[in-house]
Amino acid sequence: MVDRAAGALSLPDDWPAHADVSLHLNRMGTFDWDLTSGLMHMDGPGLEVFDLSQEEYDGRPESLGMRVPADEAVRLDTMVAQALKSGNDNYGAYFRIRRRDGTLRWTHTQGCVRRDETGRPVRIIGIVRDATQELADSTAHVEVDLERRRQTSVVESTTAALAHARTVQDIIELLKNTHGLEHLGATSLVMGLLESGRIHLVAEGPEGSFVPGTRYTRVDEQYPMSEVVRTLTPRFIESKADFARSYPILWPHIRGLDISAAAYLPLIAQARPIGALGLLYSDKTSFSAEERNLLVALGSSIAQSLQRAMLYEQEHDLAEGLQQAMLPRRIPEVPGAQIAVRYRSARFGQDIGGDWYDIIALPGGRVGAVIGDVQGHDTHAAAVMGQLRIVLRAYAAEGHTPATVMARASVFLHELDTDRFATCTYAEVDLSTGVVQVVRAGHVDPLIRELNGSCRRLALQGGLPLGLSAEFGRLEYPVSTVELDPGQTLVMYTDGLVEQPGADLDDGMQLLAELVHGGPRDLQLLADRLCEVVDERGGDDDVALLLLRRKGAFTAQAGGRLQQHVAQGDPEALRSARHMVRAAVRAWGAGDRADEMELAADEMITNALMHTDGGAIVTARVLAGAERRLRVEVEDRSSALPRRRDAGVAGVSGRGLMLVDRLSDSWGVESRGSGKCVWCEFRMPERIAP
Repeated sequence: MVDRAAGALSLPDDWPAHADVSLHLNRMGTFDWDLTSGLMHMDGPGLEVFDLSQEEYDGRPESLGMRVPADEAVRLDTMVAQALKSGNDNYGAYFRIRRRDGTLRWTHTQGCVRRDETGRPVRIIGIVRDATQELADSTAHVEVDLERRRQTSVVESTTAALAHARTVQDIIELLKNTHGLEHLGATSLVMGLLESGRIHLVAEGPEGSFVPGTRYTRVDEQYPMSEVVRTLTPRFIESKADFARSYPILWPHIRGLDISAAAYLPLIAQARPIGALGLLYSDKTSFSAEERNLLVALGSSIAQSLQRAMLYEQEHDLAEGLQQAMLPRRIPEVPGAQIAVRYRSARFGQDIGGDWYDIIALPGGRVGAVIGDVQGHDTHAAAVMGQLRIVLRAYAAEGHTPATVMARASVFLHELDTDRFATCTYAEVDLSTGVVQVVRAGHVDPLIRELNGSCRRLALQGGLPLGLSAEFGRLEYPVSTVELDPGQTLVMYTDGLVEQPGADLDDGMQLLAELVHGGPRDLQLLADRLCEVVDERGGDDDVALLLLRRKGAFTAQAGGRLQQHVAQGDPEALRSARHMVRAAVRAWGAGDRADEMELAADEMITNALMHTDGGAIVTARVLAGAERRLRVEVEDRSSALPRRRDAGVAGVSGRGLMLVDRLSDSWGVESRGSGKCVWCEFRMPERIAP
């Protein structure tokens, strides 16, 4: 329940001593709208005007929507927005509300805008009152208002509401639900759209009125919608006899619907017919010149909105097809892992976006998992996404480290010469060891779901989004190393899953963690549930989701391989590399020699960082062959070859290569272009068959 005291009304010092009594006797209520928090305090008399109880109102202006018809709400919102934008300090308006019993009553509101020292509006305080009797007492006022209703509410308000409709179905529902038919006196409507020379019936009229065989009709047939499309002239039917005489094929089927009159309007956009609209009346026998002009204007407005909606649906279908074509057609079977992916397009008319996921099978029992989001919601975002997904897959398949994959992808996006950037997370998972190397480019943090269902957030270091890091010359992407135990699940997603308008991102992350914790154990069902929750709360952004669960003990047939870059002067990267080697040698079955391998690798890494000017690339892999051997390589950019030297009795350094020589079965140095590679190998015990 909202704390209404937080936005309590502040009354001026000269307010009457018994203001509350005065307001109540005059059936007036007060409100105080805090524009910063969005909360609106409304007192008891005010809620009585809206026929709401204290329990039904939660302090949000949207909660009053159940009492305010949609066209009235659009008019009020426009009026308040104009007052705030123009700098006006006061506004007032009459509008209607629909009470609990369905009756409509007139209401009047008057507000005073309060601004801070910069002129920014921060509060609106005002009154609401029942104005039904007031307007009933003034015949002239009623006549003026009725005229306004016909011209403004029916045409302008409907047009304003249609501006928010993005699909043909949105328009049909809006016309049925905004009391437009009620204001016009019509009982129902029918609508047909012109498709390939035929009229497709998309709105059938009252229940039970559908005539078999009229779902699609030809323009040259004797039906009223066919006639107005053919002649581009409205047809007003003012009696049952006129209907029966003019349309003998249709009339016998609708005779029992008590239709006394009808108005059929051609829907014309850019001088071309796109369909027809029919309004049916049960207690009307004529149309005045004013009513005919009003209906023609209404038809023109609806036609423009329909054309825009049809173009949007075509573009949306094209973009959605492009987006789906850019996503992987299928997810490969990955031994040692269970994987679930989902893509959910935006709802409520939003364009298609650039969200994507990908799974990349890599050698040595490894798998790359990618989740990303290209800026924007249009076909261009989908096209950029497709190109970016392909190059990320190519760089990963070439064997580059996760940091290099991300840096090269950023350079690629920058060189596309597009104004888009992308956020992305790339995780390289070694399923035999459980070691996960993660690189994050401006993307939301992933989650880990434990075996017992509990969920934790992985707060990872990250770099700039793809494209921006190349533009600003900051291509360093830190690699975070985590372990994924058998049964644990890596949860990767785009921000549409956690972002909600007006809510903090951390709150969305916490909600997601709770949903993952309480969700089904089965990955496919869990993925479905997460997308359902987004739909239920009215999510207005695309969502891509990737769930990867490590199965039990898994041994790669061709041996494993892990690689990581260690920057000079980066203790965290050094610790991460040690962690990677430790986890790898144990998972690959090093047995009693695991400590020796870890110590030798540590000495080689430390030696490279101390005696060269740059960082080092550490690679640990199992060599396939008759004899299982573990090879650790440390590459640096120095061409100077290392040498063994005697540290002496009291020396504190100089023992690195001596330890490597004593601990390993073989070691050596190889030239690598402008640098070198120091390596060592260890014989590993054969695995015992399960």
